[in-house]
Amino acid sequence: MKSNDITAILDELCSIYDQSVANLREALADYCEAGKHPDPKLREEGCFAYPELRVSYSGDRTSGRLTRAFARLTSPGTYACSVARPALFRDYLRTQLEHLVKDYGVEVSVGKSRSEIPYAYVLDGSGINLDEVTAADLSRWFPSNELSHIGDEIADGVWDYSVRDARPLALFDGPRTDFSLARLKHYTGTDTDHFQHFILFTNYVRYVDEFVRFAIDELRRADSPYTALSVPGGYYDREHLTDAEAQIAAGTWRRHQMPAYHLIADGHVGITLVNIGVGPSNAKTICDHIAVLRPEVWLMIGHCGGLRPTQRIGDYVLAHAYLRDDHVLDDVLPVEIPLPAIAEVQRACSKPRCWLPAATRTA
Repeated sequence: MKSNDITAILDELCSIYDQSVANLREALADYCEAGKHPDPKLREEGCFAYPELRVSYSGDRTSGRLTRAFARLTSPGTYACSVARPALFRDYLRTQLEHLVKDYGVEVSVGKSRSEIPYAYVLDGSGINLDEVTAADLSRWFPSNELSHIGDEIADGVWDYSVRDARPLALFDGPRTDFSLARLKHYTGTDTDHFQHFILFTNYVRYVDEFVRFAIDELRRADSPYTALSVPGGYYDREHLTDAEAQIAAGTWRRHQMPAYHLIADGHVGITLVNIGVGPSNAKTICDHIAVLRPEVWLMIGHCGGLRPTQRIGDYVLAHAYLRDDHVLDDVLPVEIPLPAIAEVQRACSKPRCWLPAATRTA
């Protein structure tokens, strides 16, 4: 399908993905119930494939100097990426494509990619009984997770252009995105659909307690833009707030390595808080996975490396950069190079109450 009708493009992405999921679930059910193997010919034709989004840019048109840090093309050519869960990323994809079509005059096409959806990612809610089969059996006949095919070559700058027929259109392809979405659910104990565009990280439970109190108070306000609070093992809307704070404190969050709490607003413009625990490995892991959700802002709260006599408990401190003694990034960045805070975040935070969208501001 080739078109610059963004709505039609997104509909086609969702249609291909939904059909592939349906095909995979049907084949899994046939195998588990009757031992029927999937047809290799149908697999070659892409019956289990992720959809692919492809953009062709001739280089003949730009709308002048663009200062934004997204939806940019640096050279003519064809760009492509397999897409997982297109319905989840529909608003994000719409924004990117609208800019590309308007500013670069690109031609957009949708088809089936060469990557198949691993069977593990379609089992939730399928009702398929796996009691009589093993993971080894399923991996023999169905696409499965291959960690050798999941990586960050694009973000790390080691993408091999010589063996690809197109430039990367996104940092994360379908398998990498699905892998991270599954890990987020495992680590945080919450549905990935509940993550909001504004992310806070902490490793102090008292910040979680304060966030929960704030969220419940917001939901009790008749004029609040927030609609619900999602926590590990629970979901609280305006009609179910009786004793909510005590229920959340006694809930299942201890079962999860990095429990998350989502104060939900329409359009995903609410706030997510993740208690990442202690240690740089947790911080790196959760950032690697949350990155696929393309959040607008993420901030770590609760830390201050060195206090001045003028500072008090509760003051907001924004570091210009930090030196790394954790060695997590030593293989990609020399240890003597400090990591600066994002300039846009520093500028935004210098103007209190002006950088969040209206739906996330509070009195």
